[in-house]
Amino acid sequence: MASQINVTSGRPKEVVNPSKAFPATDYLLAFEAAAKMQNFARASEALNLSETTVRRKVRFLEKYYDMPLFIHGHRSISLTQKGTVLLAAAEQSLDLLRDVSPDVPTHYLDNTVSIAAPNSVASLWLTPQLCKFKNTIGRIRVSVTASDNTADCMLDAMDLIIAHGDGHWPGYEAQFLFGETIFPVCSPSYLERHPEAMDSAALLQLDLIDVESSHTGSMTWDAWPRSTGHPTFPMDNVMTVNTNPLSVQAAVEGLGIALGSAHLVDALLDSGALVRPLGDTSIRERSAYYLLSNPLCESFPEKRIVKEWLLRLSADRKRYDDLDATIRSPTQKHRNKCQIGDPAQEI
Repeated sequence: MASQINVTSGRPKEVVNPSKAFPATDYLLAFEAAAKMQNFARASEALNLSETTVRRKVRFLEKYYDMPLFIHGHRSISLTQKGTVLLAAAEQSLDLLRDVSPDVPTHYLDNTVSIAAPNSVASLWLTPQLCKFKNTIGRIRVSVTASDNTADCMLDAMDLIIAHGDGHWPGYEAQFLFGETIFPVCSPSYLERHPEAMDSAALLQLDLIDVESSHTGSMTWDAWPRSTGHPTFPMDNVMTVNTNPLSVQAAVEGLGIALGSAHLVDALLDSGALVRPLGDTSIRERSAYYLLSNPLCESFPEKRIVKEWLLRLSADRKRYDDLDATIRSPTQKHRNKCQIGDPAQEI
């Protein structure tokens, strides 16, 4: 069943590090007002700011450009020669922003970008990334549909689709996001109670958390022994849930050991909520996650911005290129019904 999340990003936080950032607009506005009125007090009244704030912003610019901008008189100020040059450039830029600003919020808020993704990707990867989205992207609304039903995700109404497969979907442009490397994960407290989990054979005798095989294209505990070269045997110690996010959450809560997917559990590993009891032991899947878009559907600025943002996340992702990782053979692989081939992909 599909679930939906709506996210609207806010205004990016101001960054005012003079060694790394271009001066924020409000600093240039304070400088412009002081220059035109030749008085800090009158500039503060015009901007509805304290005089101290206006002076501080001007001092910031002087430090940033490493030059004096004003000559200070008894009751007034006047521009230095370099200040005059800066004022001309600032006015030109600020006037351009004043011209286009009234149209920007309405334009961007009118178009919502709809994204469809499997439950695991939407819950474990996309939604946490959207929390950072508001700090890096402007006023853009994003609607997320999470479903493990392929039909729910491949609707024409979706602007962007994250899908699991081999990269070939007729009628869609597919761009690689990240591959899939599978490994056991559990909570630190569970590993402390069961240190034998660090042995690959003994681990299979412990509390295992699995996902219904009909509900996922990923590895299951039933297939793990065959893929890692261990003998298979009936397992009576498996708790089954119906989605990957539930299995990961159960592992976080200390209920047992789940099979985690690289990139989807990275944040939980980095925070210490999960650990890898077998260290670098992993299984490399041949399928991967792709970003799909229909080239026949209308494009619009918000869609292009969100698409580029997702591809930047892909470019900056952690790499799982361990040469010791095991690659599952085609006969062992649980095929995803979206797949039309079997190329190996970079993780």
